[in-house]
Amino acid sequence: MWQFLASNLPHLTAALNLTATVLLILGLINIRKGRARVHKQMMLRALAVSALFLLVYLFHKVALHQATGGWNRRFPTDPAVASDAARYTYYGILVTHLLLAMIVPFLAIKAVLLARSGRIAEHKRLVRFAYPAWMYVSVTGVLVYLMLYQIYA
Repeated sequence: MWQFLASNLPHLTAALNLTATVLLILGLINIRKGRARVHKQMMLRALAVSALFLLVYLFHKVALHQATGGWNRRFPTDPAVASDAARYTYYGILVTHLLLAMIVPFLAIKAVLLARSGRIAEHKRLVRFAYPAWMYVSVTGVLVYLMLYQIYA
C-alpha cells in the first residue's frame, strides 16, 4: 500500500497545483472585470485546493518514507538521464519554490482576512506581492513534478 501511495500521490499533488493555478488565473481575470463576488469564490477555492494539496503532499512524504526509508525522491545524477544543466535548473526552481511555499500560505490567509474585514486598500497592497508569489509556487510545483516524475524519471 505504501509503495502504491508513494508512486501515485505525486500525480494528485501536481493536479491540485494545476487546479490552483487555473483558479488563481480565473480570480485575477474576474477581479479585473469588476466581478468581485466571482473573484472571491475563485480565490477561496484556490486556497482550499492549496490546503488540500498540502495535506496530500505531507501524506505523500509519510508514504514515501514508509516505502523507501527516505522523505524525498532524488533527482537523477546520471548524466545519461539528466544533464548538469537540467539538474541545476531543477534545484534552482526547487529552492525558490520551497522558500516561497513556506510564506505563501501566511500571505494568502492574511489577504483573505484583509478582504473579509473590508480593508481593501491593504488587501490590494499585499496581493501585489502575494498573488505573483502564489502563482509562482503553483506553477513551479507543476514544473518540479514534471521534471522529477515525468521528464527525468
